[in-house]
Amino acid sequence: MDVNERIKEQLESNPIILYMKGTPDFPQCGFSGQTVQVLKACQVEFSHTNVFEDLEIREGLKAYSQWPTYPQLYIDGVLIGGADIVMDLYQKGELQSLLANAGQSA
Repeated sequence: MDVNERIKEQLESNPIILYMKGTPDFPQCGFSGQTVQVLKACQVEFSHTNVFEDLEIREGLKAYSQWPTYPQLYIDGVLIGGADIVMDLYQKGELQSLLANAGQSA
């Protein structure tokens, strides 16, 4: 399976997935840690992929998403953005709505 197929499979299988540096319990960059804190504050379950442990995904996702940095948050297969965008949406109350509806579209 090539990297694009792996990415598509992950996005289809996980309504909320965070591609990050490290893990939710041990983020390895401040932006990943900040994004995890926001998701935890929203009290949602989410999947994650540690891009340090999967170099193929780390490089392939940059091309797939046309987004060069991490973290990258996807909800229902759609790239929401990185830490700054996630924080902005959270502060506006928009992220909570996106998360609440995750996985409900057919």
